[in-house]
Amino acid sequence: MKLSRTFTAGAVSLAALLAGGVAFAECGIQGAGNVAILSNDFEALRIVNGVAMSCATADVTVSANATTEHKNIQGPALTANPAEYTVAMVANNSIVPLLNDDLIRPLDDLVAKYGASLQPNQLITIDGKVMAIAFMGNGQHLFYRKDILEKAGVAVPTSYEEMLAAAQAIKDAGLMEYPLAAADKPGWDLAAEFVNMYLGTGDEFFAPGSAELAIDNDNGRKVLETMRAMTTFMNPDYLTYDANEISKVWDAGNVAMMNQWGSLAGAAIDPATANPDVAANTGFAPAPTIGGGTIPAAALWWDGFTIAKNISDADAEVSFQAMVKGISPETVAANPAAATWLVAGYEPGPAAVGVIGNANGGARAYPMQPYMGLLHTALSAELADFIAGKEDADQALADVKAAYDTAAKEAGFLN
Repeated sequence: MKLSRTFTAGAVSLAALLAGGVAFAECGIQGAGNVAILSNDFEALRIVNGVAMSCATADVTVSANATTEHKNIQGPALTANPAEYTVAMVANNSIVPLLNDDLIRPLDDLVAKYGASLQPNQLITIDGKVMAIAFMGNGQHLFYRKDILEKAGVAVPTSYEEMLAAAQAIKDAGLMEYPLAAADKPGWDLAAEFVNMYLGTGDEFFAPGSAELAIDNDNGRKVLETMRAMTTFMNPDYLTYDANEISKVWDAGNVAMMNQWGSLAGAAIDPATANPDVAANTGFAPAPTIGGGTIPAAALWWDGFTIAKNISDADAEVSFQAMVKGISPETVAANPAAATWLVAGYEPGPAAVGVIGNANGGARAYPMQPYMGLLHTALSAELADFIAGKEDADQALADVKAAYDTAAKEAGFLN
């Protein structure tokens, strides 16, 4: 099955997702079987995995593999029969290849049987069938040092243009030599930086109703120029910085402003786990706008779970029950700052300010066209020379188009 339309699932208001619902009881898993979870590796997902693993009994085995390589693993692992994992954690983009290759199962029956605690807008519906359960919202947004901005005499930036001006003021004041950081490591992170900013322009990635790429324009060049301008205020090692690395340099007190994942905000302000001085002076705001735009330049994401198709019905049933327990209101109540939860009873705290600000400011969801993954891959590979200062914006955009067109033709999306 090849998906031929843009998904609208998950493009719902954060306020609606944060509405109230029914609480969930103790594990009490019905039946017997195996639960094997594949997920990304960050705090909120580790918490969910841990609660799910607590559901293990003599009749139910539960294991989890939290790894940043999950996107590369999930396809082959779920293609196996039986699948190597019964649960795959997904987001807007990573669900698409699983749907394309028919590797996950509809969840309607399991929702009816075991989903009393789930809110309607957690049900990610594709072609009329529930294919995933969303449990947290995410997105990259502005982290800033309140003390450094105050000493430099600048306000919290609301645009990339203001962010660059603030960085110059901080440097001129002798407060920091490299006040900015970004996840510019060539690969997925670098591509995400481009996607975030391009979304903020309000422009489309593809020609209407087509897989034809449409980023070779003034907005595409503006995004690349802004990305290059930011590197002027970054540590010379910026090519080695992914999301995890910029968290480290933030915690070390070496950066004044960066766009970082909302799912990492809680850890950044927790004095028990973070540098207390930095944590006390860390503030959050929506992602900056770009080029005179009015919406935050960052993708809105949901994270959720799916159940593999190539497993027994018994394993599917116990896996769904363990995951519902993992994302239960009790889990959220015990870990309110770990994420912007889309779960009944969640009350947003300081760590959720940025993601909610993005949503309220009209930030756009990460595109779910089936060929968006091909573009992300092309950006991952072809922007490396640009961000390293080895080629100009026009050449970078031409390289991206060539790589994307080749992949899209091979996949049957372009003639």
